[in-house]
Amino acid sequence: MKMNYFVIGTNNKEASTEFYDSLFEQTELNQVFSGERMTYWQTKEEDFAFAVAIPFDERPATHGNGTMVGFCVGSSEEVERLHQKAIELGGTCEGQPNQRGPRFSAYVRDLDQNKLCFSD
Repeated sequence: MKMNYFVIGTNNKEASTEFYDSLFEQTELNQVFSGERMTYWQTKEEDFAFAVAIPFDERPATHGNGTMVGFCVGSSEEVERLHQKAIELGGTCEGQPNQRGPRFSAYVRDLDQNKLCFSD
């Protein structure tokens, strides 16, 4: 079994879409759909999708305490690049790029305070 998609909530779909479009522009994730409530990015192989969504119940989106989305990005250079790019786009640092156990990783929060991890 493997994860095939992940959705995070947003209170500003337009700003969140711009953030992730820019963050993903040099990765294998490409925007494939944007509707009234959701925007999706997907790999070419269609084996993984990531989305931002205005909550269906119309209540405010909140980040999960202890919830984190991890992206394996292939190299320490890409970890550093994506961490810096997320900060430039208005994200906040939650952990500088560094060796942590067997993985080189870095942590950020997006515009809605969702926590992301980039690892090699």
